[in-house]
Amino acid sequence: MTHARQGLGKAGEEIAARHLEAIGYEILERNVRFRVGEIDIVARDHETLVFIEVRARRTQRWGSALESVGPAKQRKLIQLARYYLASRKVRDHTCRFDVVGVTWEGAQGVGPRIDHVTGAFDLS
Repeated sequence: MTHARQGLGKAGEEIAARHLEAIGYEILERNVRFRVGEIDIVARDHETLVFIEVRARRTQRWGSALESVGPAKQRKLIQLARYYLASRKVRDHTCRFDVVGVTWEGAQGVGPRIDHVTGAFDLS
């Protein structure tokens, strides 16, 4: 991954975290790494533990940031969430998967657009 893409991803995650805090989420952890991948943000929304995938894009030329979280990525996120729950010994807790897309609309100085899908997919 290039430094530019890493920078874009970090900026997107920071914007997403600020958005989530602004709407009342409590950020518990960020960039939780396991041998098979990483969870971008783990947060609490009231009594629900939320696993959040952040997608940052410069443009929507190849589709939206949200569209990039297809079935394979969903399966990977579910696997990572299971690792997280087991490693933290979390039991009997309501969990949810959200996706936050951050897209910079172009070079006209427009700020990023934030699209937040609550309950984007489930364990099935």
